[in-house]
Amino acid sequence: MKKEIELLAPGGDVDSIKAAILAGANAIYCGLDKFNARSQAKNISLKDLNGILRLAHKNDCEVFLTLNIIIVEREIPALIDLLNKLVKTKLDGIIIQDLGVFYLINKYFPTLNIHASTQMTTHNEGQIKFLSKLNATRVNLSRELNINEITALTSAAHENNLLTEVFVHGSNCISFSGLCYMSSVTGGNSGNRGQCSQPCRDEYLTTAEGKNFPLNIKDNSAFSDLKILADAGVDSIKIEGRIKKYHYVYTVVETWRKQLQSFYEQDKINKDNSELRKVFNRDFSNSFLQGDMSRNIFIDNPRDNSAIHLAKNWVGSKDENLTKAKKVLFEQKSKIIDNVKDRIDKLSIKKAPLLISLIGEAGELLSVSVKTPETSFIMNSNLNLVTADKSKAHPLDQEIVLKRFKALNDTEYFIEKLDLENLKGDLFIPLKELTLIKNEILFLLNDSKDVVKAVQVPVLEKQDDKKITASLSLLISSETDLDLCDETSADIYFQIPNSFKHKLSYFIELFKNNKRLIPWFPAVLMGENYTAAIELLQQVQPERIVTNNSGIAFIAYEEGISWTAGPYMNLVNSYSLLCLKEHFNCAGAFISNEINAQQIKKIVKPDNFKLTYSISHPIVLMTTIACMFHQVSGCKKNIVDDKCIQRCENSASITNLKDISYFIDKEKGGYHTVYNETNFLNTDIISDIPDMFSNFFIDLRDIKTGTNVDADKAKTVKLFENHLNGSSDSITALNQKIQPSTNTQYTRGI
Repeated sequence: MKKEIELLAPGGDVDSIKAAILAGANAIYCGLDKFNARSQAKNISLKDLNGILRLAHKNDCEVFLTLNIIIVEREIPALIDLLNKLVKTKLDGIIIQDLGVFYLINKYFPTLNIHASTQMTTHNEGQIKFLSKLNATRVNLSRELNINEITALTSAAHENNLLTEVFVHGSNCISFSGLCYMSSVTGGNSGNRGQCSQPCRDEYLTTAEGKNFPLNIKDNSAFSDLKILADAGVDSIKIEGRIKKYHYVYTVVETWRKQLQSFYEQDKINKDNSELRKVFNRDFSNSFLQGDMSRNIFIDNPRDNSAIHLAKNWVGSKDENLTKAKKVLFEQKSKIIDNVKDRIDKLSIKKAPLLISLIGEAGELLSVSVKTPETSFIMNSNLNLVTADKSKAHPLDQEIVLKRFKALNDTEYFIEKLDLENLKGDLFIPLKELTLIKNEILFLLNDSKDVVKAVQVPVLEKQDDKKITASLSLLISSETDLDLCDETSADIYFQIPNSFKHKLSYFIELFKNNKRLIPWFPAVLMGENYTAAIELLQQVQPERIVTNNSGIAFIAYEEGISWTAGPYMNLVNSYSLLCLKEHFNCAGAFISNEINAQQIKKIVKPDNFKLTYSISHPIVLMTTIACMFHQVSGCKKNIVDDKCIQRCENSASITNLKDISYFIDKEKGGYHTVYNETNFLNTDIISDIPDMFSNFFIDLRDIKTGTNVDADKAKTVKLFENHLNGSSDSITALNQKIQPSTNTQYTRGI
């Protein structure tokens, strides 16, 4: 018998959740009105959560709650308050991204099942082990992985007691998840905060290849790939769509449920995806899964493709066919909407009623009868009732009992009726006895499990201000810049590209022969390149490294190598730093450039932990494995293969309709990266936040943007060193030499 795969559906609002249940979802992921990565969705309220859980569980459907954004310091108390409420529910899992949330749940709320969000871009075995050490129970794998990589990582996950889930349908991001800052930088709407405004879907001036939507890719659909996913051992297949309406959710979930049933019962995969094409889509592609990174992944139209697809094989004029197709689809959609709406309206998320009766008389035990729609039970007090002495204590009445039993209303139940008619006379019992009875009722209503008590998380205390003399560090990526080792005492990081397996021996020799160089690992290291990174660490045995990849962080921890968390690990709160220090012996970290001065100031630095902040760098907007030159400047090859990644070195630019340009850079061994028009330069932070940072960082790689640096690298380094040393002229000189520049993120934050 085949292992059953979980069908995981989106629930953007109550109607969509009901639709997913009706369509046969095994599990639903949904978010509250805050702390989740789909703030544009209607989402659900906390008061509705218990009713939703009751409805879902009655239909053998689990519910996972998304808390998958990065959390700034001022939000921590509200987050803890929410976790104290959630831990008392029957939630089946919490989906998270922020390492600070990992820390808090592990330490204070260990009964919650942790699911690692797709925002963590999990793509190598070290990251699986990293998450396992943080007690994650499942991981959503990176969408860029092919089936062979998924198979290997699923095996590794199972060995480390994790389940895997894979997105199989819906909107797709061109950027690696968690590593897209385009919306944040361009409009202040951070994708890591669930506020993405999707500038990648915007229209741009026509490119040399004749494209107007050069960053827009097709929707993901692995409908015909179910068997290979099952063979890979994947535990859950996940549908995207928390901002989609209920008729979309119903159609897609039902279609996938039928596909699963066909596979289980007949070992048959249905190739007909016509039902999926009736609802919103940007055409479909399974290029990531198949490892077929061709130009076919793109579509020069971000709008609904369903009518275009329906009309394309009809005889007649294009416009007439399109009009006819839209009418046909409207009629079909209307039928679906009417049918599904009628059915979901019959489902209720009301909590279940409790009928509670108190029975007794003086000299006897108090008897409490509780009835629910499913069961009933009776319990007795430990103490006898006594006749109330009204001069000393108030007798039992509705107000007292309801006040003492009010916690029952915070469950999947509510007190519909409290009957005291069978209490004979004015009676008294100590309030603590009522509390014991209330706790016993909660225990039985909670499937005979103890209800978790609320915890008080200690407030982190800032250390006494100590004078810190900050140093400078810089990043290079070319041997031509090695002479800087003789020009400055600053720490010099050397970037390792995303794909360097074929040049492993070169990098081993480079670091062995240049002891001043500190390895800088990128955020994405897949497959053999991750294996090459491990070998590099083992052969070079560097004193310390900087890594933007949690898998390499785990290996450094295991190997006893001092490591610093890089700027693309998205660290924005004190608890994320504690997580890295206490769980992985991290020596220091970059604070994310997404947050502003006030958000930075509230962070409490752990003892013996060094903080770094980047004050000058080209601003990364997104990183993708797809070839952007297919859409922008042209590329003779149809498909991205290993040779492309190794050998291609190119650049281009695109300009949107607001006349804002973005720069595309592809280095040998690297993936395509989109950079902001102007570089980041922040000369204010050194005086604004003194004695917090041990190190300030500048990026000196040769990346073409709209910013001009009117000084050679040695002189640029000297200017920054002068600034750190308090030179009064340094700020003016830096702003004159590096222009134009921006520090909007530092002033705006998230």
